[in-house]
Amino acid sequence: MPAHGPTAEEQLERLSQGVLEIIKEDELLAKLERAREEGRPLVVKQGFDPSAPDLHLGHAIGLRKLRQFQDLGHRVVVVIGDYTGMIGDPSERSETRPRLTHEEVLKNARTYQEQLGKVVDQEPSRLDVVMNGRWFREMSFADVMDLAGRYTVARILERDDFAKRFGEQQPISVHELFYPLMQGYDSVQIKADVELGATDQKFNCLVGRELQKAYGQEPQIVMLLPVLEGTDGVRRMSKSAGNYIGIDESPREMYGKTMSIPDEMIVRYFELATTVPGQEVDAVKAALGGEGTNPRDLKRRLARTIVAAYHGEDAAVGAEEEFDRIFSQRGLPDDIPEPAIVLRGQESLDSVWIVALVVGAGLACSNGEARRLIQQRGIRLDGDVVDSVDFTFTLDRPRLLQAGKRRFVRVVPANVSLEE
Repeated sequence: MPAHGPTAEEQLERLSQGVLEIIKEDELLAKLERAREEGRPLVVKQGFDPSAPDLHLGHAIGLRKLRQFQDLGHRVVVVIGDYTGMIGDPSERSETRPRLTHEEVLKNARTYQEQLGKVVDQEPSRLDVVMNGRWFREMSFADVMDLAGRYTVARILERDDFAKRFGEQQPISVHELFYPLMQGYDSVQIKADVELGATDQKFNCLVGRELQKAYGQEPQIVMLLPVLEGTDGVRRMSKSAGNYIGIDESPREMYGKTMSIPDEMIVRYFELATTVPGQEVDAVKAALGGEGTNPRDLKRRLARTIVAAYHGEDAAVGAEEEFDRIFSQRGLPDDIPEPAIVLRGQESLDSVWIVALVVGAGLACSNGEARRLIQQRGIRLDGDVVDSVDFTFTLDRPRLLQAGKRRFVRVVPANVSLEE
């Protein structure tokens, strides 16, 4: 990195913004000074386990910090955990996660690599994307024992979630104990100078520091970032909780989901999910607490800002106009899908059961879920609420099927077939 660029102190000030804890800040400053003097970049790591196919706004907090490091001339290494992903991070878990197959993990990993470019610079000189299977698949059992011998069970059980489960006599599988060791060993393999992680990753990242010392390396700096709550405003954003906003979702979905967050989350989303300057966030906070301000207007601005960041200004304007047509003007979206539908358990199109159609159209995963949607008055056919789970009708013309407020399907008879 060029010696005429920002000083180490200036870099530290910029990189510290939005970070909750740095372990240790004086060590980071020393690394930045040494890197500047030697004209070399720091190696900055963050790992992602592809346990689901979508990166979301919670992940983007770390990705934006990685981009800051890149813009200051440092090199980013994104570790895709194709092997750790088969275990699943036990952080803040009260029970063992279901294990994924390697094929499932690899399928999800492919989408991660495609989505990274929405935030970080993918120029090869500034970004490495590696799968930790590169080194784990080459390890012999002797290598595994050597790794395990460099950390103690007592230290592992200091971890809050493990200690709680152990104290409550809840099962802890042996493979879960390997997770922090594996994440730490990733840092050894790439010789990380810095590792980013959310606050729940503190233990795992600190294991990385200890393992680097054990392998004769200089320990990495740990930078801990805040966790973003999901659209429910309570639980952390995640695919499994169904409260996420994916960074690769359509502008319509991204805008609509943002508009669904609780009013009390508006400021936090401005802080964590956008790059809006601090003084503007302060203005939003003041407006939200003042009289005469409709939180909906601030939420619209938030939704436009988020969509524009991932899809551009034109898409943000279009998403807002479409949202207004659907919710304010009772209009319809422009691109209603017309999928191929297979109806199960139906003999003809003369008497189509609404539950079978909702499932066949992909608006529910099972008959039970479809029944619940209908009972909650969440299904409309041609604009009318379906009020009975026993409702049947003749499918002799195109019909508009709607689930909830944002999901539409145009059912075209020519696209519908009966399961044999």
